[in-house]
Amino acid sequence: MAMNRRDFTLTSMAALGAVATQGTLASDTKTNRRIVLASRPIGKPTVDNFRIEAAPIPSLTDGQILLKTRYLSLDPYMRGRMNAGDSYAARVELNDVMVGGTVSEVADSRNPTFKRGDLVSSYSGWQEYQVSDGSGIRALDPRIQPPSYALGVLGMPGLTAYVGLLDIGEPKPGETVVLAASTGAVGSVVGQIAKLKGCRVIGIAGAKAKCDYAVDELGYDACISHYDDDMAEQLAALCPDGIDVYFENVGGSSWEAVMPLLNTFARVPVCGLIAHYNETELPPGPDRMSMLQGMILTKSIKMQGFIVSNYFNRLPDFVQDMSGWVAQGKVKYKEDMVTGLDKAPEAFLGLFSGNNFGKLVVKVS
Repeated sequence: MAMNRRDFTLTSMAALGAVATQGTLASDTKTNRRIVLASRPIGKPTVDNFRIEAAPIPSLTDGQILLKTRYLSLDPYMRGRMNAGDSYAARVELNDVMVGGTVSEVADSRNPTFKRGDLVSSYSGWQEYQVSDGSGIRALDPRIQPPSYALGVLGMPGLTAYVGLLDIGEPKPGETVVLAASTGAVGSVVGQIAKLKGCRVIGIAGAKAKCDYAVDELGYDACISHYDDDMAEQLAALCPDGIDVYFENVGGSSWEAVMPLLNTFARVPVCGLIAHYNETELPPGPDRMSMLQGMILTKSIKMQGFIVSNYFNRLPDFVQDMSGWVAQGKVKYKEDMVTGLDKAPEAFLGLFSGNNFGKLVVKVS
């Protein structure tokens, strides 16, 4: 589903540091438009942290391919790459292209493994073209249709949901599974797999339309809004027998409502904490670490963080299962498609306000 988004004004384009008119750059295939990290954000990012610039595309040498970006994935993890500190992956350096998964087309090739016109899964980032030696580039599985699904339900977010729920969450029929961001790229897949495994699924989302979608379209048993002041009370009423699996990708008020309801032997896969990504210091309030540690001990709770790149060995099973579920209509999927590379910064900022409805993808070309 493509959401209506206002075009950048001339003022916004100036803030992004456009170096040439869009028409000139778009028509010159020897020029690569790219969005780089202009400054490191303090707290929530702004458009001033990005800059659009143009760079020449170098000639290919033997073994290289020229990739033309067709679709760019926008994901919350990118916020962490903008920081100066260390993380599980390398940060984006100032004036470097913003990172991101892409579906790209081989525009030219001097590499025998790839031919012109091939569609590939790559990590080209926020730019129109990339020259690569082929390392880390994978031909797109023909079962992935449309190709943009390789960035969502049949890509990294889908694999995150698959291994996080099945390998760490280990859901069993009849158990109660709760998840936040329950209509997002990861959450929507988690909830539907849990239903396929015979679980009772309670979602936490934002807008009423998202909650309605979770129940009416995705088949959740219930969904509550984190905007409601009595969210914790609603969740407790919906989980009279407690919570067996909580898929954590948000943190914040959702985690605070869930924690007291976790059952003995509950499992908590942790793949993200988007509610905290823009914080610059510890939140105020009582220190609950000892309480959490006590719960983990006395209730034998398993709480495990995971990085999806450590589970690429599960790709064959994932593609086999997920492509079948999608083809059979057992897993439904929504895309939020934005057109134009220049829209990427604004769309990315909207992730932290819940503006997207479904997997956020930029159609670059």
